[in-house]
Amino acid sequence: MFDAITLDQLRTFVAVVDEGSFSAAGRKLRRVQSAVSHAMANLETQLGVQLWDRSTKIPTLTEEGSVLLTAARRICSDVDAFKRTAEGLVGGLEPSISLAVDVILPTRALVDLCREFAVKFPTVQLRLYTDTLSAVSSLVLDGVCQIGVVGPAAQTQGLERQHISTVRLVPVAAKHHPLAQIQGPVATQVLSEYVNIVLSERGGTRPTADQGLLSTNVWRVADLHTKHAFLRAGLGWGNMPEHLVQEDLASGRLVRIRPAAWGEDNWLLSLSIVHRPDLSKGPATRWLLERMAELCLRDIGPPQLSP
Repeated sequence: MFDAITLDQLRTFVAVVDEGSFSAAGRKLRRVQSAVSHAMANLETQLGVQLWDRSTKIPTLTEEGSVLLTAARRICSDVDAFKRTAEGLVGGLEPSISLAVDVILPTRALVDLCREFAVKFPTVQLRLYTDTLSAVSSLVLDGVCQIGVVGPAAQTQGLERQHISTVRLVPVAAKHHPLAQIQGPVATQVLSEYVNIVLSERGGTRPTADQGLLSTNVWRVADLHTKHAFLRAGLGWGNMPEHLVQEDLASGRLVRIRPAAWGEDNWLLSLSIVHRPDLSKGPATRWLLERMAELCLRDIGPPQLSP
């Protein structure tokens, strides 16, 4: 008997509850009341459970009916999701997308991107990886991810690359660090006396050389947040994305230093989207590529040289 239960019966059951009566459900479903009543009576017979208490003028749910209502709603919702997924696939919508981003990407942009993606493409599974330098492009080259966001130092041979924004790196030290007390350009000989904290790859087959070294005393960290914490604690000096340390600079917690070896534009880094040339760009992929560029521009903005 259970196998004869139809989706239409379950939808009618839910409609009666939501609309408050058999007649109201009939109007919503564009059916006569007798057809709704007949459908409910058949459902009760097939289930072997009384769903409605008909001792009152307007039938009300029984305790058993309330329990089965939850299951009916879930079944209807699952079927609707199944249909949306199938319709999306027919229209070229991807079943899943894998994205790898460099840790230099603003966290706010990444959070908003994922939040908006989940709302716009609820049936598409998004797999997200964060890493550094060429480790990101390696994930794309190896086919683990379809799309990557990388800086200029990453090895991208064999990938298509599209510039989306520019990140300024600024050399900083904590306000109580000796380098922060120096006014004007700081000689490389002086910088070399202090720990230079740099972001370094964990390893991999296509490693990128360490960037921004002006000291032989180097601490290498694998994530940007650890580097940020070390710098604020006064353990050394190093480059940081300007958008990440703006509040620290404004409050004076970090101080910008001026290595004499570098000009103002030495650390303007091009942030780019990369993918394999044979990438199939379905609706979700196209949206992801476009929205990523918009959010990066919003949170990083066009770089402005310091006077």
